Amino acid sequence: MKLAGKIAVVTGGARGIGAAIARCLAAEGAKLALFDVDVSEAEKTAASLGVEATGVAVDVSTEAAAAEATAKVVARFGGLDVFVNNAGAAKGDPNDFLALGNPFTNITQEGWDAQLENNLRTTFAGCKAAIPHLEKRGGGSIVNIASIAGLLAVPALPAYGAAKAGVISLSRSLALELGPRNIRVNAICPGFLWTRAWEMLAMLMKMRVPEYESLEPRDIFLDQVKRGVPLAREQTPEDIGKLTAFLASDDARNITGQAISVDGGITLKVGIAG
Repeated sequence: MKLAGKIAVVTGGARGIGAAIARCLAAEGAKLALFDVDVSEAEKTAASLGVEATGVAVDVSTEAAAAEATAKVVARFGGLDVFVNNAGAAKGDPNDFLALGNPFTNITQEGWDAQLENNLRTTFAGCKAAIPHLEKRGGGSIVNIASIAGLLAVPALPAYGAAKAGVISLSRSLALELGPRNIRVNAICPGFLWTRAWEMLAMLMKMRVPEYESLEPRDIFLDQVKRGVPLAREQTPEDIGKLTAFLASDDARNITGQAISVDGGITLKVGIAG
């Protein structure tokens, strides 16, 4: 197992992409701490992994809380080798989401700040909390979950896209800073993957696109996959988890500062309609 003896933190680890990442790390032998605001669900996921794992109640958009929780994990497990910044999403209900989409002038300062807090500040806080402990281990791996929205123009998600672009830029900057300390930093950019962000976008399309009025959000998403993904299949949380496990392992010892798209070829195109 490629991560035997390694200790990993996954933020937003209770469900969805975070839970899949945790399963893939566990399958390679890592011990895990799952950070989430929903600690009961995080504990359920931790209990299902088949390795030593725990759920930790923490809001990682707060620097002090992220640092305190990470220190507790180190005290319990004896160190830290891998830190995965996964927490983040497109917040809000459909009515709020309309104000966060087109036109750009409808975006409120509160909506903008919420996107950066949930999708960029979480990564800042997680990285800052992890780095001192990774240094003490003589190196390690940070994996930041970004999005193809940080690489391509997505008019319906300007604040979310800006935050994820920030995650990619931060990952590259930290890779240069931390390389001499044997800490690798990479970003993963998921494509069309059924998440809360995509569900909200599908709701928006249902309201605005006549041909989608009678469809459920999931069916709208699958239609977009069929139209927009060269491989014609959606990306899954397990796709992200398997790549995360690889980047966390010694097999990726010479990979740092990369933003790797897991998108079925979407980023080969010019952009995404929104």
